[in-house]
Amino acid sequence: MAKICPQLLATGTCVDSTCSYQHDLHSCDICGVMCSTASALASHTSGKKHRNRVAGKNNMLHCSICERNVMAHNWRAHVFGGPHTRAANSRGISGVIKGEDVVTDIPGNKFCDLCRVHIPDNLWSLHIRSRFHKRQEGYQAMKAVFDEAARDKNGVTIEGVFNFDIIEPTVGATGLNLSSKIKLTVPQSRITLVEVKLASVGRKGVSSSFSVAIDASLGLLKYGKPMNVVSVFKQSHIGRYEDRIEFTFEDVQLKKRFLICRTLRAIIGNKADHQLLRPKAPYVPRERLERQPVLSVVEGIAPPTLTVIPYAFKLPAANIPKPLLSTLSHGSVSEMIRNVRRMFLPSVLDSDSYARHFKHLLWIEEFRMDRDMERYDMTGVTLKQHRSYHYLEVPGLAEKRPSVLVGDRILVQKPEAAKGHWYEGGVHVLHQAEVGLRFHGSFSGGPGQHYNVRFKLNRIPMRRQHQAMDTVFSQERVLFPAKAHLPPGLYPSPVEKRLKLFNPLLAKNNPQLQAVISIVNQPPGSVPFVVFGPPGTGKTITMVEAIQQVLLANPKAKVLACAPSNSAADLIASRLSRLSTDELFRFYAPSRFKNQVPDELLPYAYLRDDTHFSVPPLARMKQFRVIITTCVSASVISGIGIPRGHYSHIFIDEAGHATEPEVFISVKTMADNSTNIVLSGDPKQLGPIIRSGVARELGLEKSYIERLMDRDVYDIQTGYGRSVIKLVKNFRSHQAILKFPNENFYNGDLQQCGDPGVINSFIGSPFLPAKKFPIIFHGISGKDDRESSSPSFFNIDEVSQVKAYVEKLRAERQFRVTDHDIGIITPYHAQCLKIRAVLKAVADEIKVGSVEEFQGQERRVIIISTVRSSKEFVEYDLRHTLGFVANPRRFNVAVTRAKALLIVVGDPQVLSLDPLWRSFLNYVHSNNGWTGQPPTWDTSVPVNPEGGYDRIIREEAQLDMNDFSRRLEALTIAGTLDEDTEALEVQVDRPWRDME
Repeated sequence: MAKICPQLLATGTCVDSTCSYQHDLHSCDICGVMCSTASALASHTSGKKHRNRVAGKNNMLHCSICERNVMAHNWRAHVFGGPHTRAANSRGISGVIKGEDVVTDIPGNKFCDLCRVHIPDNLWSLHIRSRFHKRQEGYQAMKAVFDEAARDKNGVTIEGVFNFDIIEPTVGATGLNLSSKIKLTVPQSRITLVEVKLASVGRKGVSSSFSVAIDASLGLLKYGKPMNVVSVFKQSHIGRYEDRIEFTFEDVQLKKRFLICRTLRAIIGNKADHQLLRPKAPYVPRERLERQPVLSVVEGIAPPTLTVIPYAFKLPAANIPKPLLSTLSHGSVSEMIRNVRRMFLPSVLDSDSYARHFKHLLWIEEFRMDRDMERYDMTGVTLKQHRSYHYLEVPGLAEKRPSVLVGDRILVQKPEAAKGHWYEGGVHVLHQAEVGLRFHGSFSGGPGQHYNVRFKLNRIPMRRQHQAMDTVFSQERVLFPAKAHLPPGLYPSPVEKRLKLFNPLLAKNNPQLQAVISIVNQPPGSVPFVVFGPPGTGKTITMVEAIQQVLLANPKAKVLACAPSNSAADLIASRLSRLSTDELFRFYAPSRFKNQVPDELLPYAYLRDDTHFSVPPLARMKQFRVIITTCVSASVISGIGIPRGHYSHIFIDEAGHATEPEVFISVKTMADNSTNIVLSGDPKQLGPIIRSGVARELGLEKSYIERLMDRDVYDIQTGYGRSVIKLVKNFRSHQAILKFPNENFYNGDLQQCGDPGVINSFIGSPFLPAKKFPIIFHGISGKDDRESSSPSFFNIDEVSQVKAYVEKLRAERQFRVTDHDIGIITPYHAQCLKIRAVLKAVADEIKVGSVEEFQGQERRVIIISTVRSSKEFVEYDLRHTLGFVANPRRFNVAVTRAKALLIVVGDPQVLSLDPLWRSFLNYVHSNNGWTGQPPTWDTSVPVNPEGGYDRIIREEAQLDMNDFSRRLEALTIAGTLDEDTEALEVQVDRPWRDME
């Protein structure tokens, strides 16, 4: 790597145009770091230390009990740690205290103001000689040089505006000028203007959207006659731009040169968008207060939905065991994982330990879910009374943040109430932004009364999974299938077993046809059969055909069909609508409303008194040949008394989206020795949403279908037709869209078979950079923002660009699209809200949501906004699974939703840190689908699949850094950071699932 120019470091500029040293310096004032390239600064700001400083996590708090300073983000772990608790107990006081202002005078330590750390006295001399300390000194010295360069001096002033502010793209395309003046303020001075240049000019691989000119020739400045300077900015691509003008002067008398600098800035964008979307208030992390214990609760009035189903027995309480609760309440995530493995989980997972293993994972996940509900606690809110209901306004209710269902319970407390005393309100009514509660008759309060509100986690889905785990069903052929469980002989082929197909299209699709034949001809008590269905290959169609063929082949067959979500279950039901209402029953949870159910499926459901969904009498339930429900609601089937083994087949569609205990609600409660189980899904796409990092690490995120696919018996080649079929004909996407995920996730097996009229519908579109390549990557250098107390990110620049693409699509007459043809995917909830806000007047019916919300869906056009930009916070994505960069499955789902056009808007510097994204960007660039900010790397160089690009940039470009300073820094700062604390802010973009 080239060394930094010594003249630049000394004076703030370099006058030697032939100088071969590095000149492009970028500073981070927050951390006191100088970097040699923009990508180096981006890499630095992606780091843990920078992120923690920005979030205030490097701040210290003083513990008055232990008489020590603690990092702010470690405060909770400290307060609930053993030493602190023992110290508090020894003094007879509560250990739950708030941190005080940091004490800089700690006996035996010196506080270094420059490095903001405490150093033991015996290490002080070592610290001030360390590279780390000297780097801070060097940074301050270098910053002083640049501050000096920006200061008017020696009788010369430069006056004017250098910030172009926000410019509309059409204006930026033609160019915009700003004027400034160079003035001589001392009459006797003889000062010559030697040179005016941009810092970026002449540097290899760097181009600038700015230019600068003066209205006179270089030479002597004249008192009273300012010299005019014109700064020009020309750019049409949305984003943020910056450069620096360097004015070099010479004092003729002293024969000494000096420099004055001015920074140029511009934003290409929509002013109205920036005004509408700007942060409402500066981001201040929400203070997480300890919840008071609930000591007494006055129960409210439950809605009738809780009693409309005639259960034969009650669900188990399945409360979290106190020892496990204690373990999950202390220490970091890594400590919790170690302790849970050591104290609670079986050393071997087999049929005997299966239930114990998954019950503990369920409890761990419930603990996290309950903690995440704390985010929605409210204080100082009012209730509106109407008849017997009290209405509570709940921000975010429409987005299921929090997720509230009829039958849930919400705790309400008057601020002056006795500590721990709450009233419980049963949720009877759900509107767009408010819930209607009913309390005990003793509850009272006037219109102006304020309350504290606490949302309670609905434990019923968890209790249903515990109930399933407690059953005796533990067959090896289902839990741990092996080749020994396969029947002898070859699988039946389409030639041997001809079917009269309900869907004639399957006749031309051999994998689909083989799957159906194999399922129909499986002997009772076989291993679970897996239909491995990559995106757009028709796995649900295959499952529906298989269900119909099973019913046709065996008049006594009965099918229980489940899916993780109501939308997936509705899809199965709608495609089985050829069955009569005497044959097919679609069960809906009583918490659902009639208007949430497709009209065509209402005849297949059962409404009690035309109000609440329920089940018909038991005898009637037993007569249905097919019952369809969500995975969690399947517990109702056994709960009302239908015996084990009643169903010959259990089908689970989209099985990769459900946890293993969810899938096993139907299996462990209803299967017997003869029941056959059929699963469809794609383990290469997103698995179930798991909120607990501990539970994820311990395996709850791995779905049942994924676990099966890891077993030898489900090898795609050797298990073909006997235990598994991989569908390979893709009916969704254009070949260009399909090619990259096909090669990176599916071994190149997928075949493009989509309708040419659909998948080619944007070929030749005027806004395609390459007319025959329907993928656009639009590079933008934007800015991450957060607002108020929400840690979710948004990027105004990307919002404007997404809006611009939507407007182009809707205005194009030759390539017509409707709102329902377009889907917009973004990983951050705040970005979803901002995009919806700007589209309200443009195209308000376009679906905008997370990757999870689009899984299983498709659109002619998909626009992806990746949000994260190079200014700050990148490592937040690299370390957590919320962002595209860290999760290949999220990437896979996102890019495979598009049929005919895929548009990705993002910061290439950020995305290129990940090898998968870097490969995709190279793919787009090599096919001329790139527009906007160009790549900063050579796209023809093969990508290292091991990645490490963020590390490489940091190692190469951070200045004045070596192994010793990093080790010392680790001792003085990094060693005090808790890398894996499971912060509440991490969860804000993880959606809540409706499982009933």
